[in-house]
Amino acid sequence: MNSTIYVPQDSGALSLGAEQVARALKSHGERLGAGTRIVRTGSRGLYWLEPMIEVDTPQGRVAYGPVNATDVGSLFDAGFLDGRGHRLFLGPTEEIGYLKNQERLTFARVGIIDPCALDEYLAHGGYRGLERALEMGGAQIVGEVMLSGLRGRGGAAFPAGIKWKTALEAYAHQKYVVCNADEGDAGTFADRMIMEGDPFLLIEGMTIAALCIGASQGYIYLRSEYPHSHRTLERALELARNRGYLGKNVLGSGKPFDLEVRLGAGAYICGEETAMLESLEGKRGMVRYRPPVPAVKGLFGKPTIVNNLLTFASVPIILEKGGQFYKEYGTGRSRGTLALQLAGNVKRPGLIEKAFGVTLNEIIYEYGGGTASGRRVRAVQVGGPLGAYLPESELDTPLDYEALAARGAMLGHGGVVVFDDTVDMARMARYAMEFCALESCGKCTPCRIGAVRGTEVIDRILSNAERTTNVALLKDLCETMKFGSLCALGGLTPLPVLSALKHFPEDFGLSPERLEAAQAP
Repeated sequence: MNSTIYVPQDSGALSLGAEQVARALKSHGERLGAGTRIVRTGSRGLYWLEPMIEVDTPQGRVAYGPVNATDVGSLFDAGFLDGRGHRLFLGPTEEIGYLKNQERLTFARVGIIDPCALDEYLAHGGYRGLERALEMGGAQIVGEVMLSGLRGRGGAAFPAGIKWKTALEAYAHQKYVVCNADEGDAGTFADRMIMEGDPFLLIEGMTIAALCIGASQGYIYLRSEYPHSHRTLERALELARNRGYLGKNVLGSGKPFDLEVRLGAGAYICGEETAMLESLEGKRGMVRYRPPVPAVKGLFGKPTIVNNLLTFASVPIILEKGGQFYKEYGTGRSRGTLALQLAGNVKRPGLIEKAFGVTLNEIIYEYGGGTASGRRVRAVQVGGPLGAYLPESELDTPLDYEALAARGAMLGHGGVVVFDDTVDMARMARYAMEFCALESCGKCTPCRIGAVRGTEVIDRILSNAERTTNVALLKDLCETMKFGSLCALGGLTPLPVLSALKHFPEDFGLSPERLEAAQAP
């Protein structure tokens, strides 16, 4: 009987040697006449165990990892095709604590199926949401999305249903659906995992959005640094067209919708929705003034739904099982599940999908295993390079939009980056200002000039030049950027800077008393 071995082809696993492992498994199996079949999947998201391979056994899938090409011979010798013990044996995959204790709704298929096998997607519940959507009108679809409580997963957390309702009610002969897959935040990789592990999920979510508002064309704006995602998406789009899930007559409904992938050119600012639309139109990526919002006047001046990839990827299960089902996960006004991407100084980095309300303590210690260095956690940045730094004393903070906002922080795209007690927080604050200066589109003065001046002021503080006066100036500058910038790049850069000042004044050479005294004149 043939044995099936699952080997990830996700770019994270590839960077750790998954391709070499797959080749070694194939050649060794052929040499032994073992009758093995190798299926390439996405990653389960347990990156400290990658490359992690799985084997089908009568008891279910069994995992081994992290596997190097040099381990393959001993795996065959140990009888791993029958799920037998080996030093890399991890047991039944679904029983691994890191996975077992998650609530995987959006990532339910990632790491399980061949991402470019449409029949496998269908066998695991794919396109059921679209089939239900085809039986509904646009207002009914909006109603389910609003009932679910789904909010934009890209960072702004705007209710998706309101955005869709606005685009539905806007009159136009042409409408568009655009996915923001320009995943530019350090320490984030959830979008890439979906594109490389379950691309039909994104296609299905965008198709449902198109049916809802009457759009006939959609675009996936993908960062150019994701070549593996690009290849997988293009293959999936081709398969979807060939089977009638995209094209002039979606599943015989008489409704047209097609999708194209467009590559960005590496500008962080194009993660902002209006700058992205400018780029899609062939212009320089610069932020637009609002109003009008894109749902009224977006791509090429037409009503456009613009959502982050994870927002679209959450829609199929909402349509399949109903908004009430999705709403039962989460807490307060933060409903559903969140893809948390744990990175930085942790023993077990990876993807964790949990209902809103899980605390940073749980994520860092129960999942991440604490710091890789074994030292004390000093700071955690949540929400990407523009997210606030939270000190160890605030690790009991629940991960939901309102709880983090109450601490002067934000959830953003769900990135969680951990630092131990060797980090210099003044240097991290400087990095935030420098990052903004480098990535600013230049359209508004507070961001374009403020970030440059902010970097200079922090340099003066670090060189012990009139520290109290310059800290007061830095605070004043941050206020100007926060309230005067045209978009979130300049408006949110003060978050990491001010949080570093507030929680770690000693790194700026100040006592808490001197920090309090350093008020703007």
